[in-house]
Amino acid sequence: MNIYFPRPSIDARIKLPASKSISNRALILNALAYSPYEIQNLSDCDDTRVMIGALDSNDTCFDVGAAGTSMRFLTAFLAKTVGEWCITGSERMKQRPIRLLVDALNSLGARIEYLENEGFPPLRIYGSALMGGEITLNGGVSSQYISALMMIAPYMVNGLVINLEGDVISVPYIEMTRSMMAGFGVETRFDNHTISIEPQRYTPAPFTVESDWSAASYWYELLSIAGTGEVFLEGLKQDSYQGDARVAELFGRLGVRSEFLPGGVRLTPTGEYTGRFRYNFVNEPDLAQTFAVTCCMKGIPFEFSGLQSLKIKETNRVAALMSELAKLGFVIEEPAEGMLAWTGATTVSQQPPVIKTYDDHRMAMAFAPAALVQPLTIEHPEVVSKSYPDFWNDLKTAGMTIL
Repeated sequence: MNIYFPRPSIDARIKLPASKSISNRALILNALAYSPYEIQNLSDCDDTRVMIGALDSNDTCFDVGAAGTSMRFLTAFLAKTVGEWCITGSERMKQRPIRLLVDALNSLGARIEYLENEGFPPLRIYGSALMGGEITLNGGVSSQYISALMMIAPYMVNGLVINLEGDVISVPYIEMTRSMMAGFGVETRFDNHTISIEPQRYTPAPFTVESDWSAASYWYELLSIAGTGEVFLEGLKQDSYQGDARVAELFGRLGVRSEFLPGGVRLTPTGEYTGRFRYNFVNEPDLAQTFAVTCCMKGIPFEFSGLQSLKIKETNRVAALMSELAKLGFVIEEPAEGMLAWTGATTVSQQPPVIKTYDDHRMAMAFAPAALVQPLTIEHPEVVSKSYPDFWNDLKTAGMTIL
């Protein structure tokens, strides 16, 4: 797909998709509560459709495709649901490790087996009541493992204590899970790297999903690169469950002002931005691609840390960013594990740049705004359906030309 912007200014009013992270947690919690209420404003993305399909199905075998959140949350959910189940996914999903979660569940009384390669999906799950107890996990892995265990913990016979070792990444996602569990009547404690959940019962409750701050980041990126115009993003809350709401503050350093109004947030350019961008993305790893492309397009050297989890996402996002930004002429370095940096070094750009997406929705969306600077081609643009199905249509309303 070839894209370019015929005009430099961005002016748009956008209804953002609902949060995928909140939607998928809400669906699991609603099911655990045996709730009669339907979740309102669910995300219309691949990951959420997969979750709905599995929870509403009478089948015993589920294919989650590329939906990592669904793989992890459903693995835990099925482990405590009486029956014999199997769960599989795309070829990439079969390369994404799940041993940490499986080992934890098995130590708590589950019985889960690998059907192909040890440590990876597909899985056979023999669901039953779980005894629970106390476990120790590396806090530097995906928070989805931790959230998956937390959500089923109240129904474990002995409850659950999770001791997190080392640096804990993506803490806002753990806090999101805690807050949403509280909304369904379950208390948790999170003190000094220890999460404690006593045996309890969930209480059915109405729930409405808020708009997605991760999706908002691409509009901040567009306006930052353009430097002119105005964007109103509907459905965003300043007091949000989502850690990625930090994007509003961070883009203040890249020339975008956020004004919270009834119904959403208005973005306007300030013309003022930092000369060098340093940030630890340990709590907001999904924003790293957005900021890497923005900084390069604006000529702002950067040093990012806290990116340990990016290598086990939909693709190895560290390697993917280095490869695709090189096509635009930027020499990106990996100074150490979990880091990315750009010193300002450039090389000859590919003409025309053809951006691979690696079956990763965030690669497509993070690189699209670069078309403000030079026309480019996005391969497999349909990957955005994973979290933001209307992304390309929304960009057309803002003036993008797609061929």
